[in-house]
Amino acid sequence: MTGRLPANPSGGLLSKGEPLGASALGQVVELTLQLRGDAGPRQVPGARTGLAHTVGRGANASVVVLKR
Repeated sequence: MTGRLPANPSGGLLSKGEPLGASALGQVVELTLQLRGDAGPRQVPGARTGLAHTVGRGANASVVVLKR
């Protein structure tokens, strides 16, 4: 994964499927793997900050920022 600001190295919900009710959790798991350096072939070199953003029904939304 290269580029100044790599986005969506896991392929997102299109590649993993929609874990109904747990989309944000799946994103946070991916961020954690990236920041720990445990993401395998989709690892973003030198990952230091991660952002997960999910919008659900109605006014439900979540934003999570993790830093190393």
